Amino acid sequence: MKFNYFNVDKRLVNEDINTLFPDFGKEEVLAVMSPHDDDAIIGAGYAMLAAKEAGADVYVVIYCRGDAGYSTVEEKDTIEKVRVEETYACYERMGIDRDHIIRLNFADFSAIGYYGWALPDGTPGEMQKMLRFLRDKKVTRVMIPNHYHEHIDHLAAHIMSSYDAPQAGDCALVDHGTPHAVKSTLEYSVWADLDPEDALVNSRPSNIRANRILSVSSDVEGKIADAISAYASQQEIIKGLIDSRKERMTANGNFIEIYISFDCRPKLDFSPYIEWVEEMTR
Repeated sequence: MKFNYFNVDKRLVNEDINTLFPDFGKEEVLAVMSPHDDDAIIGAGYAMLAAKEAGADVYVVIYCRGDAGYSTVEEKDTIEKVRVEETYACYERMGIDRDHIIRLNFADFSAIGYYGWALPDGTPGEMQKMLRFLRDKKVTRVMIPNHYHEHIDHLAAHIMSSYDAPQAGDCALVDHGTPHAVKSTLEYSVWADLDPEDALVNSRPSNIRANRILSVSSDVEGKIADAISAYASQQEIIKGLIDSRKERMTANGNFIEIYISFDCRPKLDFSPYIEWVEEMTR
């Protein structure tokens, strides 16, 4: 399998996974946050394979249980059980074991009601389970779903994971696992374009919203397509997404996946403000 990594702002291309995951080392653990069971494979499949080939342990965290994913009324009562087995089959084809599939089991279209430490009625929110997971598994990299004009569950998973990830390294709630810092985060898209904020801040054209690109050989795309095909129950629902995968192909027959590398907790830099004030008061 062939992987080429692009840093868009630096106009850099190489075969070094550090372009995607800076300071990549031993004992790397990647957690891909997946709003629904098939989102991770569709939007971040190439990155998952690249990380595994480089030696990382890969987990898939699935927020919603898939109860809305039936395309005939006859499937309604069995769809969740069917999707569980399809999910195992899909990710096993990626070399990801069953015990690396983490389920939060929120109802579809409803995940946004579960974020935070505790719900209004006092029951635990998602953060209690996720903080323990991130710390116990010593997760070093997190891939977060796009929140921009996709789906309410994608927005929810984005909010949850982008706030949970930095909390894992904080010296707080230490009875819920030993703090362990996440080293970097990437945002991936399933079907919608990414938020233009990063492009505008970094003076890229607004139609080049990703700042990282992964180009892969056709055998990688073939492996992902085979894994996606395990979701037999979802073929009608995701047909458009499957058909659109050919739009990823470049002129040389490679395929691309796009991401935004971003800091979940950016530090305020006062220096531009100081320079502005000093210029105004000279």
